[in-house]
Amino acid sequence: MTTLTLHATGPVAPAEAWDRYLHPARWSSWAPQILGVDTAADRITQGVTGRVRGPLGVTVPFVVDEVDDGSRRWRWTVQVGPARMTLLHWVTSGPDGGTTTGLRVRGPLPLAAGYAPAALVALHGLVRS
Repeated sequence: MTTLTLHATGPVAPAEAWDRYLHPARWSSWAPQILGVDTAADRITQGVTGRVRGPLGVTVPFVVDEVDDGSRRWRWTVQVGPARMTLLHWVTSGPDGGTTTGLRVRGPLPLAAGYAPAALVALHGLVRS
């Protein structure tokens, strides 16, 4: 297992970035690797499950482990074949306004390292208008 941490800063207000995380229907608008999300939930909360649809027909089941609105942090686990990855996201005010968002990925090294470039692109998309 390995842990990678990524960050991005941009002009979007923290409340807007957090709202983009909270609603799975919005994920594909800022994360190009997500083509859609299949879930019965309009908003993520602990215990929400679903599937993320990616390129080439790949779907990845997920469960939301925790959501903390006060600190704007949430964690979920995704199943990729026989492997699992845990992703912890957070949103804070940026140093010069806007938002800084972070992601801590924990999982098998090849999977975490392979996901990191797409995740970084998505983080930048999250904090841009």
